[in-house]
Amino acid sequence: VQLQASGGGLVQPGGSLTLTCAVSGLTMNHYAIGWFRQAPGKEPEGISCITIDDGMIFYADSVKGRFTISRDAAKSTVSLQMNNLKPEDTAVYYCAIPSLGARGQGTLVTVSS
Repeated sequence: VQLQASGGGLVQPGGSLTLTCAVSGLTMNHYAIGWFRQAPGKEPEGISCITIDDGMIFYADSVKGRFTISRDAAKSTVSLQMNNLKPEDTAVYYCAIPSLGARGQGTLVTVSS
């Protein structure tokens, strides 16, 4: 299984970005796929997760109301729409399938003026 995150970049506070996780090597339907982030000097944080077959969704309190996770099973992608970004959202973001111990390379999101 392979996961590849993309869509990171530099954005000003209050701005938006959309991250995309492309999943290959398996059928997504039976797995929960999550977005995690790790800021410099900090522990990894699970920020959102979605189950592909029934669409159950979890958000961490730190992103609730600002981030939206979605999935497209036909395209084998999971996206994370991030709005009203704050400097504290600066981190490397990566997607993972925790039940398989699989994670992809991350994409850097920098929120700065």
